[in-house]
Amino acid sequence: MKAIPEEERPYEKCLSGGAASLSDAELLAVILRTGVRGESALELSRKVLAGGEGGQGLLGIYHMSVSDLQKIRGVGKVKAVQLKCIAELSSRIARTQASLKLSFHDPASVAEYYMEEMRHQEQEILRVLMLNSKGMLIHDEIASKGTVRASLISPREIFISALRHLAVSIILIHNHPSGIPDPSREDILLTRRVMEAGRLIGIELLDHIIIGDRQAVSMREQGILQEGEN
Repeated sequence: MKAIPEEERPYEKCLSGGAASLSDAELLAVILRTGVRGESALELSRKVLAGGEGGQGLLGIYHMSVSDLQKIRGVGKVKAVQLKCIAELSSRIARTQASLKLSFHDPASVAEYYMEEMRHQEQEILRVLMLNSKGMLIHDEIASKGTVRASLISPREIFISALRHLAVSIILIHNHPSGIPDPSREDILLTRRVMEAGRLIGIELLDHIIIGDRQAVSMREQGILQEGEN
């Protein structure tokens, strides 16, 4: 770091201009603190940001495993763990912030709350949110991990769990790893099967929300649930 002009060193830059004035590489350099022989922490940070799949920058850190990170020269086990903890901490901060305005009657706030946890997933995950008579969450569980297909997911299993937790209504939420949240034919079929099963046993399906990359779709808002009721 000594070879870098003082006003450009991450620590000094943060003190003078605030953390927001630092680039992604500079922020990482402050946290990593040290580089390796012949390479500063800032240079190492730039390598980390370029080392993810497709050069995804900070997002690449989230997707890389500890062993993937260790393949980058200068990143040992300790630094790899530090980097993974940074990614997890940022996700939790975003989720905590989203929780302040979470309302299960507002699809946008539900999508925002689960966005950071689900948009990074590399395979489809179907969650079931179970609510009581006051619309409060009483249980949240993963019903399926892999391909969310109506032919592979049994509404019976979803409602056995909902009945066990005395749920009055449920919300389905799942992600599209492609980043595009448009409902597929399978998504619509699954939604209607669950809605019809819920109607028979008295547990209402309030919504099915699909998470993409920083965007989401509510099937209720799109009228898909209403269409199934006709």
